[in-house]
Amino acid sequence: MTIDQIYTGCLAQGAYYIESDGEAAIIDPLRSPEPYLKRAEDAGAKIKYIFETHFHADFVSGHLDLAAASGATIVYGPGAKTDYEKYTAHDMEDFKLGKVTIRALHTPGHTLESTCYLLLDEEGQPKALFSGDTLFIGDVGRPDLAQKSGALTMEDLASLLYDSLRRRVMVLPDEVIIYPAHGAGSACGKKMSRETQDTLGNQKATNYALREDMTREEFVQEVTDGLLPPPAYFGENVRMNKEGYESFDSVMKSSLRALAPFEFERVANEKRPLLLDVRDKAEFVRGFIPNSVFIGLDGSFAPWVGEMITDLKQPILLITDEGREAEAAERLSRVGYDNAIGYLKGGIAAWKAYGGELDRIETIDAATFGEHLRAGRVERVVDVRKAAEFEAGSLSQATNLPLNELGRRQHEIDTDKHVYLHCGSGYRSTIATSLLKSRGVHNVVNVQDKVKLILHEEAPAAG
Repeated sequence: MTIDQIYTGCLAQGAYYIESDGEAAIIDPLRSPEPYLKRAEDAGAKIKYIFETHFHADFVSGHLDLAAASGATIVYGPGAKTDYEKYTAHDMEDFKLGKVTIRALHTPGHTLESTCYLLLDEEGQPKALFSGDTLFIGDVGRPDLAQKSGALTMEDLASLLYDSLRRRVMVLPDEVIIYPAHGAGSACGKKMSRETQDTLGNQKATNYALREDMTREEFVQEVTDGLLPPPAYFGENVRMNKEGYESFDSVMKSSLRALAPFEFERVANEKRPLLLDVRDKAEFVRGFIPNSVFIGLDGSFAPWVGEMITDLKQPILLITDEGREAEAAERLSRVGYDNAIGYLKGGIAAWKAYGGELDRIETIDAATFGEHLRAGRVERVVDVRKAAEFEAGSLSQATNLPLNELGRRQHEIDTDKHVYLHCGSGYRSTIATSLLKSRGVHNVVNVQDKVKLILHEEAPAAG
């Protein structure tokens, strides 16, 4: 028996490859089917099942393309309704995989169809639980994503989750290994650990939501308290996972249309797409095509795309480093942005050789920023980190405007003052300044480094 966790850091997402005696199952695959097909081919195994723990909101699953390529059966839990062919499992139904068994445990709460999959070894003993978004390491799934107006509230779903955990999960042996769908960095929970697996026994001892003496009322209160609004793209991803989507190969073909600079300029003028620059932030600030928005591949790319680009249908033109075009297109597709229509062939170097116009962001390092602050030359400081980060420690001169709220709160940026934007590393502040400049706000200065390392006397815990 083989269990492989395939973890994608950008999405803090775990997919799983399980194999026994020449048969394989995939749990919660990402968009591209190739990694799973190759694993099975290398092992001489046939993919028999694709198990989905629920309708994912934070990414588009690869179940449809993988099923088409492998002939595997897509399996969802009770109550899942789709526009494509799949098998709906019954609670406690067993699926044979080689010499082992995978048992569906219906665990509603995060969503109504949420289902965990329990792996039983050759002797029928529980070995691992693929818990989806029902149980994380250190947390449980948020219960507000599947609310139905006039029918279900997040408190109703939290109450269902309380029962699911206690009737289906906590009764399992302590030595069962928990393999969740997400870890720290995902918006699907609040307190997820950076660990990507743990024993159930240790989770019973350390996870706040699994306290033996916890009442239903306490659980509902703690699980629902402090939930931030879900990213805007979540609803569209759920729809795509229910209804279906364009094939991955087709999306990649249209996304990877190489455009010489003159073609790129023509398409940009005709289609009015979003110009998305995914290069390193240091390269971006030194020169970029006017009105480009920066979201770098080397940061939390897909989640920030989902936060900042509200229209998933908007055409996108890509500006990348040479050789990273396919990576950018694939990572966009993972979160449902299938409308990339090409990329700048040769990158910024080709654009410069063509004589294309370049814009720049006024940027200073943290040391210079500190000098300006102490000399009283800074008119306004905006900290674009999350509210919780800001409250944990911030510059006394700063006001908080979280990056994910910038679009609807842009009016709070003074247009008659120089505004200095900072975060923890310069990644989020570069996104913020690029977005503002693309919208005609040019009086912004980007602080590129970790402010806390320079201004410890001003803000001991900032960063």
